[in-house]
Amino acid sequence: MNVEKYMLPCMNKSLFGFDCIGCGTQRSLLLLLNGEFTKAFYQFPAIYSTLLLFGLIGLHLIDKKRNYQKLIIGLAITNALIMIISYIYKLTNI
Repeated sequence: MNVEKYMLPCMNKSLFGFDCIGCGTQRSLLLLLNGEFTKAFYQFPAIYSTLLLFGLIGLHLIDKKRNYQKLIIGLAITNALIMIISYIYKLTNI
């Protein structure tokens, strides 16, 4: 089954002709679900930190006894830095 035809198109790429900072997330997640961990990282380097961030946010919503706010903020900053650095690398090495 070809799942790629059901993926959402990148509006930035459609309108302006170049990738956005989140381009590759859907394909990376699909590669991850297929067990291709290295390819998933190369497709979107922030995939693991993004999943960890969403998992931590989910844990924060479920577990009201503990405060995960500092961890979430720290991981969000780390994730943003990974995304920015990998995006700049992608743009300069095309």
